[in-house]
Amino acid sequence: MRYIEPHAHMVSRVTDDYLAMVTAGCQAVCEPAFWAGFDRSSVHGFYDYFCQLTEHEPRRAAKFGLPHFSWLCINPKESEDLKLADDVLAVIPQFLDRPNVLGIGEIGLNKNSRNEMKVLEKHVNLAAEHNQLILVHTPHLEDKFKGTRLIVDLIKADKRIRPERVIIDHVEEHTVKLVLDAGMWAGMTLYPESKCSPARAIDMVEIYGNERIWMNCACDWGVSDPLAVPKTAFEMRKRGHSAEAIDRLVYQNPLKFLSQCPNFKLRSS
Repeated sequence: MRYIEPHAHMVSRVTDDYLAMVTAGCQAVCEPAFWAGFDRSSVHGFYDYFCQLTEHEPRRAAKFGLPHFSWLCINPKESEDLKLADDVLAVIPQFLDRPNVLGIGEIGLNKNSRNEMKVLEKHVNLAAEHNQLILVHTPHLEDKFKGTRLIVDLIKADKRIRPERVIIDHVEEHTVKLVLDAGMWAGMTLYPESKCSPARAIDMVEIYGNERIWMNCACDWGVSDPLAVPKTAFEMRKRGHSAEAIDRLVYQNPLKFLSQCPNFKLRSS
């Protein structure tokens, strides 16, 4: 089996995870900028983090023959400090021409606050000005539908953004249709304890189809599984889904979306 892992925070993982992913058939891994488990205190911490995403981590992945790509932003969890957010946004453009950068992400909302909305709008503007793909984080639990609606409405209001160049991640049963109806891509995040289980993800695929949908593990420093995508593919096989249908969902779909960025190239492409 072949698959692409389109959302994994590998800076928080050990090299054994890279080996396991490659052994399971991973063809590429994509790493959005995210919260480090604590709030960073200055723009210098973000600058070093962007260097890690665009210089160090690709070299670490390459030791296992795995292409590594990244996204850049300030995560919504750290967007309450508007001065810090502006400082971080100001340094992002100098990284956008690096060969493994896919776009702006994972931007979005955490608590659906006014400051988060302001920073989200600035990120979308940055993406529009530099013709970048967008990857969006949606809030969890009871705020997910409201936050997803706010995000979709904000992006749709910017006519410079083509919806097919936007992936809204962490969708669940009550938000996936909203995203797909807006013409955007929907990401299903497979987590052991939260977000979406493999069974629920497969249920949604069986209801809504596999157009403009991808699956990801979003593994990080918390309870998560870097092999969630191939394990879910195995569950799909047990349910009777064809090899072609599985390949489309876990390989061809992310390939189609990510190939909108000229930086995304695979050895087999």
